[in-house]
Amino acid sequence: MKEIKIENWKAKLPDGTEQDENLLTAINVLIAVKKPEDIPKGIEKFQIFGKIAEAFDVADETGILKMEDREYNFLKETIEKEVPSTWALNKNLNKAITSFLKPKEE
Repeated sequence: MKEIKIENWKAKLPDGTEQDENLLTAINVLIAVKKPEDIPKGIEKFQIFGKIAEAFDVADETGILKMEDREYNFLKETIEKEVPSTWALNKNLNKAITSFLKPKEE
């Protein structure tokens, strides 16, 4: 099982307001911007997404994202292939993505 500490930060929106963001927000963005034809399909992916959703809900409350290897590896592959290189310019995003790629083993 993989364990990643979730740290929150404030992000300024174009209208000048602030919103809380974290690793979970970033991963959700990566998944949400996929073209419909690129979204994984089938019962196995359905089950993986269900487990990821459960893990994200728990992480929202505990501040710790815990996932089995199957779900972690799926998200890791998504991040490795899809993360925009410009996200590295944001120190908070850079730190969050790096922490995901180097999880604590439970």
